[in-house]
Amino acid sequence: MKRDLYFSKPIMNAAGSLGFAPDPRSGIPLDSFGAFITNPISLRPRLPTAQPALIQFPGGFLLHTGLPNPGLSSVLKKHAARWNRADLPIIVNLMADRPEEAQQMVRSLENIENVMAVELGFAPLLTDDIILLNLEMCAGELPLIFSLPTEQVLSLGSRLIQGGAAAISISSPRGALMNNNEMVTGRLYGRSLFPRSLDIVRSAAILEIPVIGAGGVWTEKDAADMLLAGAMAVETDAQLWVPKDASAESTSRSNVIP
Repeated sequence: MKRDLYFSKPIMNAAGSLGFAPDPRSGIPLDSFGAFITNPISLRPRLPTAQPALIQFPGGFLLHTGLPNPGLSSVLKKHAARWNRADLPIIVNLMADRPEEAQQMVRSLENIENVMAVELGFAPLLTDDIILLNLEMCAGELPLIFSLPTEQVLSLGSRLIQGGAAAISISSPRGALMNNNEMVTGRLYGRSLFPRSLDIVRSAAILEIPVIGAGGVWTEKDAADMLLAGAMAVETDAQLWVPKDASAESTSRSNVIP
């Protein structure tokens, strides 16, 4: 029986921000979330990049890690029981570059009771045809959320929803910066991303695409603005890493999510 996608609360962490399972020792008040999204998981173990980087720019930073993880089998052995015991429903983020591997991973998650949905993430520049093939091959009991870059949310989102996807989320945008005279590419984070993200949510809502807003969401007002613009839920990422006693420019910590 196909499970429904719903959120008792509209805020959640983005993939890659809080690990593979909820941890009450993290200091993050998870009771303010409607779901927990895991770090990205691949079918086979994936090592860190040989040259990880974190490069700041005005309004944010670029992060290059290679998305290391121990592979789905190891993650399930270590965390599946924790997922089932968790107070929050779990959304498992999967690296879905190869449709046959994505299908194998999704099927292995269908018998884990507290897995609420799967969020499929993709390599940069993956073609629309491959993403649509992932939908065809992975459709089943679990709702599928497709995490897409901003340019594909609007160009491909409607086709995915019509084909049976439950929602579209906005993936971290990518960029490039020079570091010691070498070009480094990676994912971008920070408050400067918010205006673009909010506009994508507004445009997606106009097209009646069920969209989960993300990108630069830093404060309760940011989340509220995303919901007002038509988002069905909101993901927040880098602000979860800000120390509790730190201030983010003119924003007081009391106004920061969660």
